[in-house]
Amino acid sequence: MLMPYHPAATTVALLLLAASAVAGGARADDLPISSSALATPVLASPSTLFFPAENGRPFSAAVRIGNSVYTSGVLGVASDGTLPSDFSVQATNAMQAVADQLKRAGASMNDVYRCNVSLSDIKNAPSFNAVYVKYFKPDRLPVRMATGVNGLARGAAVEVECDAYVQ
Repeated sequence: MLMPYHPAATTVALLLLAASAVAGGARADDLPISSSALATPVLASPSTLFFPAENGRPFSAAVRIGNSVYTSGVLGVASDGTLPSDFSVQATNAMQAVADQLKRAGASMNDVYRCNVSLSDIKNAPSFNAVYVKYFKPDRLPVRMATGVNGLARGAAVEVECDAYVQ
């Protein structure tokens, strides 16, 4: 049930979200995104928060609508902004970036129910799977679609997006 909008309730909700992240050990320097991206989430309605993408990119890193969290696709970019040549490193970076986006929105990999994976070479699917399963409990694997694509931004080898539902 949606409650009527109240500015004080909005402030409390944002403070609770921030406190939850801090209680979980999160610090701004722990996240592989610029500090400018850690601006206060944009409240679009009492139940919708938009989490800005890094460096003023024209999309949100994640959106939380009620108990649902949707992440944008992320590449396996290293913390210094470079794209590693090793596929497994890119896959690990991408999965960790998704986990970080979810945490920022008050969710975790345990809450993920669906993932989409794009691979620039479908032959990398077994290598991706080896990284992917490390981020989920064996009995909580989300549904997934993996596709081979003709190209990804920045010449990346992998892009991952996930959806989560927070209980």
